[in-house]
Amino acid sequence: MESACIGLNNLPDEILLIIFQKLSNIEVLYSLIGVNKRFNRIAHDSIFTSSLTLMKCLPDESVSPLPYLMLGQLFSKILPEIHEKIKRLNIESFSMQCVLRCANYPNVKELGLYNVDLEIFKQFVTSKIFYLNSQMNIIRLIYIIFSSVYH
Repeated sequence: MESACIGLNNLPDEILLIIFQKLSNIEVLYSLIGVNKRFNRIAHDSIFTSSLTLMKCLPDESVSPLPYLMLGQLFSKILPEIHEKIKRLNIESFSMQCVLRCANYPNVKELGLYNVDLEIFKQFVTSKIFYLNSQMNIIRLIYIIFSSVYH
C-alpha cells in the first residue's frame, strides 16, 4: 500500500501564495530565499517585498528587534537582493543603521521608525547615510514613533 505524501513542491503556486500570505513578509523572505529557484521566485513577488516590518510587534504594542541570526541574513543577503522592490519600510532603532547601510532603497516612499532615541535620530539625520538615502527618495518620513521614555 502506497502512502500519499504531498510536499510543498507539489502544490501549485496559487496555493503556495495563499499559504505564505498567512506568514509575515520577513518570515517568507527568511525561509524561502535561497531554498530553490521556485521558492526564490515566489519570495521575490511584490506581495512579500513591497512592505517590510523589520521588528517584532509585541502584544503590549511595544516593539523589539528581530532575532540576531535573522538580522544577519537580512543584512547580508535578503535586503541587498530585494532593495529595489521595497516601497514601505518599518524599522526600530536597534537595527536602523544596519538596515539603511546594507542597501539603497530607491523606491521607498514610507519609512516608519520605532523606539527611536531622539539623540541617535538627530545624529542619523545629519549623517552621510541619511543624506545618501534621502537622495534615493527616502524623503517622506510618514511617521516616527518615539518610545515613551523620550516624550
